[in-house]
Amino acid sequence: MPELPPQDGLLGSLLVLLGFGADWCCYDLHLLKNPLPERPGQRGSTECLQRAVLKLLHYLFHTRNHTFILLHLVLQGMVYSEYTCEVFGYCRELEFPLHYLLLPYLLLIVNLVFFTLSCVSNPGTITKANELSFLQVYEFDEVMFSKNMKCSTCNLRKPARSKHCSVCNRCVHRFDHHCVWVNNCIGAWNARYFLLYLLTLTASAGTMAVVSTVFLVQLVVLSDLYLETYVDDLGHFQVVDIVFLIQYLFVTFPRIVFMLGFVVMLSLLLGGYLCFALYLAATNQTTNEWYRGDRAWCQHCPHAARPPSAEPQVYRNIHSHGLWSNLREIFLPATAHYERKKN
Repeated sequence: MPELPPQDGLLGSLLVLLGFGADWCCYDLHLLKNPLPERPGQRGSTECLQRAVLKLLHYLFHTRNHTFILLHLVLQGMVYSEYTCEVFGYCRELEFPLHYLLLPYLLLIVNLVFFTLSCVSNPGTITKANELSFLQVYEFDEVMFSKNMKCSTCNLRKPARSKHCSVCNRCVHRFDHHCVWVNNCIGAWNARYFLLYLLTLTASAGTMAVVSTVFLVQLVVLSDLYLETYVDDLGHFQVVDIVFLIQYLFVTFPRIVFMLGFVVMLSLLLGGYLCFALYLAATNQTTNEWYRGDRAWCQHCPHAARPPSAEPQVYRNIHSHGLWSNLREIFLPATAHYERKKN
């Protein structure tokens, strides 16, 4: 079964964090192509539906398009519109500090800058002109990356840590993954922009969640609602509990509570993916290397099936040189180091 390029986003983040990768996508498409038995009368319409779904999935995840960029901007615009129209106005009436309320807007501006850079910047495309310089940047480990390997599509020698992206149809230096949310590959030259984009996006969602939560809590405290009692279905007086407070706030401020639930969920997902991305940066790994290294580790398990004559080759990360050196390589790509030494 062919291996697909790593993807990200909400679904991709969950798959990466749960330990799944490209094979999950292949398995999913395999189920669509080989469904459960069906009645003869349903066959024609079912096949048409399957073809339509496969075409849609292929367009969304395996061709370059701006669908997820537009979706990203629409969702971000809706959340900030709700924050501006509802939370900001109420918080001003409660005399919240202005700089506290303006922090999400500052994070939005910074986030959009790094989002744009992630979308339009060159990830490190390998061409005939720079092929030789890229070949000298990283050492070949002869396990995951072997010398004298050629890309069958680009007809170029493959530098260590590079990979051909089937979506962009190009080989990328220090390939990490193809991100549908920025419609671009993440490689050596734009990994810093993507990491800062992810950091500011997580921070903006978390900040709005904190502001909205503080507003609702202060509203409950100022109104002494938590001291009240209510009559239950049996006619007994009950002290207000957390479930009743949430129900009351949802009925009174449905849009704010719904937005709060969305940004809290988003903060958790993005926070988990950010921790994973920071771990990869701190250990000088890419998503592609982590995924392939994880599979290589699984193939060395005692129960893993492999030919009896095959000798095990243990993958070892030879590119990690300490935390600060690894982070410096993200923000000052290794190609720049090499060019400076050569001069």
